[in-house]
Amino acid sequence: MPDVWASVTTLDTATQRRLAGVLETRGADPQQHALRTSFLDEIKFTAQCRVLDVGCGTGVLTRRIASLPNVELVTGVDPAASLLADARELAKDLANVSFHEADGRSLPFDGASFDVVVFDSTLSHVPEPERALAEAFRVLRPSGQLAAFDGDYATTTVALRDNDPLQVCVDAMMAGSVHDRWVMRRAAALARDCGFQNVRFRSYGFAETAGGEYMLSVVDRGADILGASGKIGDDLVKMLKAEARRRVETGTFFGHIAYASVMALKGA
Repeated sequence: MPDVWASVTTLDTATQRRLAGVLETRGADPQQHALRTSFLDEIKFTAQCRVLDVGCGTGVLTRRIASLPNVELVTGVDPAASLLADARELAKDLANVSFHEADGRSLPFDGASFDVVVFDSTLSHVPEPERALAEAFRVLRPSGQLAAFDGDYATTTVALRDNDPLQVCVDAMMAGSVHDRWVMRRAAALARDCGFQNVRFRSYGFAETAGGEYMLSVVDRGADILGASGKIGDDLVKMLKAEARRRVETGTFFGHIAYASVMALKGA
């Protein structure tokens, strides 16, 4: 099943609205917020810094970056006009933010235009991510910074044991929501191949063992995908969702995704 985010521009309006909600819900999650705080803390925003946020979606991270010290301008780009419409509305009170409809593999900017290029949960959705990284290298000024953050989605699990039926839902959701679940394992090497220097890799963990709100949504979406594909019936879809909630109620739910970041510099 193709990555839904890679084809968001062709989806019906209701689905696009749901996906926009997913981005904002994830951005409001305390653990997800904390992960990105750690990620942003790794970036050196120099005075009058100009930042490019590639694959900005509804602008969750764009808005956060705009409020940071030394940031003069943040430009968000995304290929989905519907998501950018939300991004512009949500950032309408921020004078140092702008948005452009564009593909990260072919950016509409001159070379050496930005001090920092950020990819937040973008590379995993981009076919040929090396092209996006090469474009980042091109538009960065000398000594500019690359900062990429994404899920190592091959690690996504809710399984408590071998052959856990809920894991089938997670696998279905990942197959339909991510183009490349393993890209962050190659991202450091891809960055070096594009000419970046001082490449650093860091791993982060996201886990839910109580409420499980975010990972419950992963199970639900996976179950819905399986149902829509005809692989399981409606009754089993309901049973799988009910089992996930039973685990939450009994304190046995477990969900985990490893995240990773790659930081690098363009040579002076």
